Amino acid sequence: MMSNLFSIFDPASPSFFSVNWASSLLFILLYPGIRWVSASRHNKMMKNFKIYLYSEFKPLVQKTSFILLVSVSVLLFIMFNNVMGLLPYVFTSSAHLTFSLSLGSVMWVALMFYGWAYNYNSLLVHLIPQGTPSALMPFMVLIESVSNIIRPGTLAVRLSANMVAGHLLLSLLSSAFVISPLFITPLLMAADAMLMMLEVAVAFIQSYVFSVLVTLYMAEFTG
Repeated sequence: MMSNLFSIFDPASPSFFSVNWASSLLFILLYPGIRWVSASRHNKMMKNFKIYLYSEFKPLVQKTSFILLVSVSVLLFIMFNNVMGLLPYVFTSSAHLTFSLSLGSVMWVALMFYGWAYNYNSLLVHLIPQGTPSALMPFMVLIESVSNIIRPGTLAVRLSANMVAGHLLLSLLSSAFVISPLFITPLLMAADAMLMMLEVAVAFIQSYVFSVLVTLYMAEFTG
C-alpha cells in the first residue's frame, strides 16, 4: 500500500503517459509565447498578475533593478510546476528534493557570489545581530554562518514536504474509492474535491513563500 502511494513520486514509473521531468520545462517553453501573440484576456490577466506581484515584492527590497525580476520569475516557475503536478499523469517535480534543492542551491550560490563580490560589508554585518554583547559575538558568527549555510536545505524541504503531504492525502483518499461502499462514494467525492481546492491553494502559497524568502535573502545581501 505504501509502495503504491509513493509510486506517484517515482520519475521512472511508467504510469500510462507520464510527462515526468519534462513537465518542469513546459513553463520555459510556453510562457515566452505570449510575447509574440495578439492581446487576449489571458495575456491581460497575466500582466495584471505580474503587476500585482511586483507591488507585493517591492516593499521588501530597496534596490529593484533585478531582485523583483528574479523573485517574480521564481514564483511563476514554482507555481506553474506545483499546479501542473495536480493534473493526472503529470509528474510532480516540485515534490522532489532534486528539483527544489537544485533551485534553492543555485539561488543561494548566486547570492553568495554577488554578496562577496559587490557587497561583502553588508554580508558580514548580518553575521552579528545588532546589540549582541562582545562575549557572544564569536558564537553568533558561528550560529549565523550555519543558519546561512542551511538556507538552501530549509527552502527545499519546506517546498517538497508540503507538496508531498498534500499529494499523499489525495492519493490515499482516491484509493479509498476502490474499497468503499457505494453510498459513501458521494461523501468521498466531496472530500476529494475540497482537498483538491486546498492543494491548489497550497501550490500558490508555497510558491509565494519560497519567493518571499529568496527576496528577503537577496535584500539582505544587496542592502
